[in-house]
Amino acid sequence: MAKAVRDLIRTMSSANPTWGSPRIVGELAKLGIHVAKATVERYKVRPKKPPSPTWRAFLANHVKDLVSVDFLLVPTVTFKVLFVFIVLAHARRRIVHFNVTEQPTAQWTAHQISEAFPWEAAPRYLIRDHDSVYGPPFQTRLEGMGIEEVPTAPRSPWQNPFAEREIGSVRRECLDQVIVLDERHLLRLLGDYFEHYHRWRCHRSLAMDCPEPRPVQGPERGVVVEVAEAGGLYRHYQRRAA
Repeated sequence: MAKAVRDLIRTMSSANPTWGSPRIVGELAKLGIHVAKATVERYKVRPKKPPSPTWRAFLANHVKDLVSVDFLLVPTVTFKVLFVFIVLAHARRRIVHFNVTEQPTAQWTAHQISEAFPWEAAPRYLIRDHDSVYGPPFQTRLEGMGIEEVPTAPRSPWQNPFAEREIGSVRRECLDQVIVLDERHLLRLLGDYFEHYHRWRCHRSLAMDCPEPRPVQGPERGVVVEVAEAGGLYRHYQRRAA
């Protein structure tokens, strides 16, 4: 087939993305060019469909209105299993609320949401998985607070990436370094960690800032000193006058 005809097929299909191959065949015939439908199919330009909003786009577009919730399982020295409930605000990666229990229920989880958010400060969206602990009492509480649930797809932890990453950080930087004695001990450990996390831990997603913005300390502020926290479990660096 002549190059001019091939180019004309491409031009027609590009300029008229709603035209199907039969329409192009007919238009060419009116111009004295007789080609088969299969030929048009081979050479026409297939328009790209406008991309539908992806899950990643949803997370990015609504970051200021989003919180995620998830549970972290922690074994103790006596082989009990404790459940840590975490509420994470996406915008500044802040832990809005956390608590520990041996037996999580939908009623208990609903109560945690009420503690996490005063009625006038509730977020717009809440991402959760399909665990039964987010049952009717939990859903009713969210509805009453004006929070829209965004359940992730089954077996798709990647759809709750911020909470999953946060849980990974808690494990690596805190829980993997100690042996948990009991519920009270775990609450203290997590309280210390989140204090360090909010005030001193830099995040790449926050342009290497902290959830609670941390001012830059220039050389005029003094010498750099290392400060140990939580009995040396964490360290941060700051400038102090000599």
